[in-house]
Amino acid sequence: MREFTRLHRRLHPQAQAERLRTAVALALAGGAVMAVFKTAAAVITGSAAMAAEAVHSWIGTASEIFLVAGYLAARRPSDDAHPLGYGRESFVWSLFGSIVMCVVGAQVAIWRGITQWYVIEPPPQYQVGYAVLLFSLVFQCLSFVRAVRFVRERAAERDLGIFKHVLDTSDSQLRAVVTGDFIALIGIVIAAAGMALHQITGEVRYDALGSILIGVLMGGAGLMLINLNRRFLAGVPLPDERREMAVRAIEQHPQVERVTYFFAEFVGPDRLVVAARVIVAGDPPQTELARILHELEERVMEHKAVERAVFALAAPEDFAKARGHLPPG
Repeated sequence: MREFTRLHRRLHPQAQAERLRTAVALALAGGAVMAVFKTAAAVITGSAAMAAEAVHSWIGTASEIFLVAGYLAARRPSDDAHPLGYGRESFVWSLFGSIVMCVVGAQVAIWRGITQWYVIEPPPQYQVGYAVLLFSLVFQCLSFVRAVRFVRERAAERDLGIFKHVLDTSDSQLRAVVTGDFIALIGIVIAAAGMALHQITGEVRYDALGSILIGVLMGGAGLMLINLNRRFLAGVPLPDERREMAVRAIEQHPQVERVTYFFAEFVGPDRLVVAARVIVAGDPPQTELARILHELEERVMEHKAVERAVFALAAPEDFAKARGHLPPG
């Protein structure tokens, strides 16, 4: 019983929401602090790569504000005006954050690198920059490890790898946090390498190249997130494996002979709308049929991922196919 209770708590949506809220809050606070430090270091050192990292952190902070807005909007309960809930708003807010990263962040970082490409100046002292980047690396690693642990547990529920779950999940906030932490780690390494090579060789182009690479990194990550959020806004159905599992689960109901039609689509972070047509066993009266269908809807909506379920009787031709003969006429 103790193990069951522990498992129930871990899988309970409210418990997951609390942990996701903590991960987003940590990323938001850390990003703002790092942005201030990197901006100061960029001013002191004059490094283009450090300036690009500062822009990256400010853009990341702005994006995370959009994520928080999406998170709050998506968790609002459904009402008469929105019977499927407000989950799709999370895709909209995440899309805004992705556009900011791709358009503003990438453009500023790449342009800064280009303008610094032919600048002739002696290598500055980068000690302050290295110290800020080291501190940023430690903090970013802690944030990334925390996010990966959360993703690993969510991926294990679906027997998926971490990478595949990040790409496939309907939780756009979670995907943005993990992606943001990952490219932030890469950006820190690029900025440190650009400054070090500039200092060692005296060639400012290494520092400028670091800024350009960070811009390309932000642009690529932003485009990927834009495309994924676009897909979920357009409508993403339940994957085939999980669809088959759902159909088998419904057909295990003692009063269901067969499921002739099943459709499920994501309408928010881990939230689904489900529609199905079924053949009811026997020949119950109409009132009993209505009760059975209502019971099926209620039982399906007990699942933590189902926002709304609608069941109907199968069409006459579905009965005919199921019983191996065509309808008369």
